[in-house]
Amino acid sequence: MSGGAIRVICGVVIGAGTAWIVQKNRNNDRPNVVRKTPETGHNFLPLQKVLASWTTNFSPSVPWDDNWDRMDPKLMQKPSKHKKKNLDENNNETEKPKKPTARRHLLLIRHGQYNTDGDTDLERKLTALGNRQAEATGQRLKALNLPYTKVIHSSMTRAQETARQIHKFVLPEADMKQCDMLREGAPIPPEPPLNHWRPEATQFYQDGARIEAAFRKYFHRAQTSQTSDSYEVVVCHANVIRYFVCRALQLPPEAWLRMSLYNGSITWVTIAPSGRVSLRTLGDAGHMAPDMLTTT
Repeated sequence: MSGGAIRVICGVVIGAGTAWIVQKNRNNDRPNVVRKTPETGHNFLPLQKVLASWTTNFSPSVPWDDNWDRMDPKLMQKPSKHKKKNLDENNNETEKPKKPTARRHLLLIRHGQYNTDGDTDLERKLTALGNRQAEATGQRLKALNLPYTKVIHSSMTRAQETARQIHKFVLPEADMKQCDMLREGAPIPPEPPLNHWRPEATQFYQDGARIEAAFRKYFHRAQTSQTSDSYEVVVCHANVIRYFVCRALQLPPEAWLRMSLYNGSITWVTIAPSGRVSLRTLGDAGHMAPDMLTTT
C-alpha cells in the first residue's frame, strides 16, 4: 500500500473519531427526554433535546412573550373550579376557548414634508413637495389593492393633510378617524442619546405614556369575532412609528432612534392570530422618485 493511501485512511479514521467525540460531548451536555416510538411503544432516549433554536440550541437573550397583548385565548378564559378539566357546576365539559382566525395588518404612514419654520402646529402645513409625497403614497396604497377598513390619523396638521390626500385613493366614501394619542412626541430616552436633541425628562414622562397607550390601543391580535383579515392605515409621525415597531417586535424600545423614515413612507406590520408579529416593510418609499425623498 502506498504512503498516500495510508495517509488518506488515517485521515478518515481520525476525522470520524473526532466527530464521534464531539457529538458525544454535545449529547452529554443536553438533557435527555424519554419518549415512545409509535410503532412499538418502547421508551428510547433521543440524541438531543432541541431548546430555543432547532439548529443551534441557542437560548435567546430576550425570549418572545406570546401574551404580549394580553389577549391569549387560553389566559382570557375564566378559571374553572375543577382544575383538571373545564367543567361547569353540573360537571359538564365546557367549550374550549375560541381562538382568533384573522390577521391584522397595520400600514403606518409617515406624514409628508412640512414647513418646519412655523411657530404653531397650524402653521406647520405640508409643503408642495409634502403634498406630492402624500399623493404618491395614496396611489401606492391604491395599487396594492388591499381591502382597507379604516384610515386613522394623528390630530396634528401635517398628519391630517397627509391622511386627506391618502383617503381620496383608498377609502373615499368612508370616514376618517382622528386620534390625539398618535401626535408626535418623545416616546422614551433613546440609547445612544443625541447631543442636539435632548427633551426634558417631563416630556418623556408625558409623551411616553401617551404613545404607549396608543400602542396598546392599536397593536393587538384580532378579536375572535373578526372573520377576515383587516388592513388599517395609520397616518402619524416618525418617532411614534419607530417606537411602535420596536414594541411590536419586542426589541429594546430605546433603540427607536436608530432607524430613519422617509416622509410619506410605508411601514407594514402584521399581527397573526397566534400573536406573532412580523415586519413586512420599514419606511418603504420605493413608490417615489429619488428627488422626492426627504426625512424632515
